[in-house]
Amino acid sequence: MPTKNRFLTTLAAGTATLSLAAVLTACGGSPAAGSGKPSTEVTVYSADGLHSDDGDGFYDKAFKQFTAATGIKVNYVEGGSGEMVQRLVRERSNTQADLIVTLPPFIQQAESKGLLQTYRPAGADQVAAADKDPAGRWTSIVDNYLCFVYNTQKLPSPPKTWNDLLAPAFRSKLQYSTPGVAGDGTAVLIKAMHDLGGQGPALDYLKKLQTNNVGPSASTGQLAAEVDKGELLVANGDVQMNYADRTTMPHQGIFFPAATAGGRPTTFALPYAAGLVANAPHADAGKKLLDFLLTAPVQKEVSSVGGGFSSRTDVHATDPDAVGLRRTMAGVDVFTPDWKDIAAHLTAYVDAWQSATGSS
Repeated sequence: MPTKNRFLTTLAAGTATLSLAAVLTACGGSPAAGSGKPSTEVTVYSADGLHSDDGDGFYDKAFKQFTAATGIKVNYVEGGSGEMVQRLVRERSNTQADLIVTLPPFIQQAESKGLLQTYRPAGADQVAAADKDPAGRWTSIVDNYLCFVYNTQKLPSPPKTWNDLLAPAFRSKLQYSTPGVAGDGTAVLIKAMHDLGGQGPALDYLKKLQTNNVGPSASTGQLAAEVDKGELLVANGDVQMNYADRTTMPHQGIFFPAATAGGRPTTFALPYAAGLVANAPHADAGKKLLDFLLTAPVQKEVSSVGGGFSSRTDVHATDPDAVGLRRTMAGVDVFTPDWKDIAAHLTAYVDAWQSATGSS
């Protein structure tokens, strides 16, 4: 995936279909705070992965359609999952964002810090219970899964197990993004705890892995390009992002390490979860955009445009990318983390990881 812009970006209007315009016309929402008039802009804070600097990502197309249908300009700010939540915390007394889109456990962290308000978007009734907050404070807009990537030119086949990653061949050729900062990096720690038998064994393993690890990375997206070029042999990622990269980065392959030799590979869902920000300055526009992102026409393009999985259980995409994504997940066991527990103890887990690995 191209390197992500980490500054405010305004995505211009494009062409929307008549059906999408009709859906948006029906969306409700209160006018901009104190103005008595509907908002003409909306600000989205998001984890990276759904926007492309080339302008052909899922966000790029959806935001252009939304603007064309409503006249509402979308201001887009991108960063790591944890980074976006911390920005909301810093701005609590002067809220700038209307929507936040981030990965677990950071969406749960935002909820626990009182950074989200209740809003159940149209179509949320078609989202699986595991992919939305029962209190209505966040809803998945794109489903996704943790994965790893390897350079297909330099490795004839991917590593099979966690222990394979300890091989000397990967010294200074392996990197994973930073837990507590990047959602995918936090996911590596969660998967290790699940696969290896708890926090203690996982930290013992990750301490050993430091011999091969290049070092911290705030962004997972930039690692894919390094794998594709052969600067790295292995890195962490997520299925949506890496599958979407396959045409521009043809030398990276997706894999899922197993706990032991002969064991089945594992992963877990890392949905892009969206919530309406508490005290959002343009809550009415935020609601309209969230409604729009969950419409069936937009969700049907999640695979073909974004390389991800639709959040709606009633949307069954049949395009070649949807088929390819299902093939990528074949034979992989999907487990469900205890997100409430992880969100509650995230700081302690990250502190323990830093201590074990000598990271900061």
